[in-house]
Amino acid sequence: MGEVVCVTGAGGFVASWLIKLLLSKGYTVRGTVRQPGDEKNAHLYKLDKASENLTLYKADLLDYDSIHEAISGCNGVFHVASPLPTGPVQNPEARLLTFSVELIEPAVKGTLNVLKASLEAKVRRAIVVSSGAAVTMNPRWPKDRVKDENCWSDKEFQKKMKNWYGLSKTEAESEAMEFGKSTGLDVVRVCPTLVLGPMLQTTANSSSMFLVRQLKEGYESRENKLQKLVDVRDVAEALLLAYEKPEAEGRYICVGHMIMYKDLLDKLKSLYPHYNYPKSYTDGGEEPKMSAEKLQKLGWNCRPLEDTLIDSIEHYKAAGLLE
Repeated sequence: MGEVVCVTGAGGFVASWLIKLLLSKGYTVRGTVRQPGDEKNAHLYKLDKASENLTLYKADLLDYDSIHEAISGCNGVFHVASPLPTGPVQNPEARLLTFSVELIEPAVKGTLNVLKASLEAKVRRAIVVSSGAAVTMNPRWPKDRVKDENCWSDKEFQKKMKNWYGLSKTEAESEAMEFGKSTGLDVVRVCPTLVLGPMLQTTANSSSMFLVRQLKEGYESRENKLQKLVDVRDVAEALLLAYEKPEAEGRYICVGHMIMYKDLLDKLKSLYPHYNYPKSYTDGGEEPKMSAEKLQKLGWNCRPLEDTLIDSIEHYKAAGLLE
């Protein structure tokens, strides 16, 4: 194909798999990272075709000029990067302000910087990676109705629940939607749920650690709630479909499997019986399921859950995360 595309947050879990897929399809990729020479980005240079078709740009989402330089001359953009707090907040009174400064403002401003640079570069389409967290946290949604793309998380409810990451994704996605409407930029948003699967990067990410903790921590009791999971490789495929399919528009929920927490752990236990699983479960209540039907109509499908679990655990074992 030979199109030039930019991927923000290139060294991360989802972005690394997306770049691997893009390179395999003949794209020329520009990845933005904070430090191109950092060891944590070394895995990107080892990808097939990376030596000829991948360039890493030093960029900060909050520095418009650096983002503009990476995106200028691109046909398309995948905005995958999302800020996470750098560490624990010492002063509880300052916590809300700190999360706002460290998480919400950068998520929104970073997204708008990427979209402004995309507009200036006249890209064909910008794909924004949102989150299932921007969909699910809506207490007013009817309990018997499957959550689709019309369901948005309630920002006030997220504040009340102190779900700052979810709030940052909801704010950023709604700003991205409005930016597309007001400027005419073709912006498509994809909302993955909890992303599992083998890692290409060497630093463990938070969603991978979710699975590691279930096997290692030896929890006495856990809440039996609906888990909404998707394989990282399937997320990469969804992002590419959202970019390549002319009919793609709006937002897409990207969920592969929905399974109760206890059933998930029972499945893991049948595959890997020797880990330290929770001893008991409490009732987590009922929750509406989510639908990936809109994404499936684009031609998306997901691999079996068992494949994701086995590939994840085998990778964690090899990486020493389960010792």
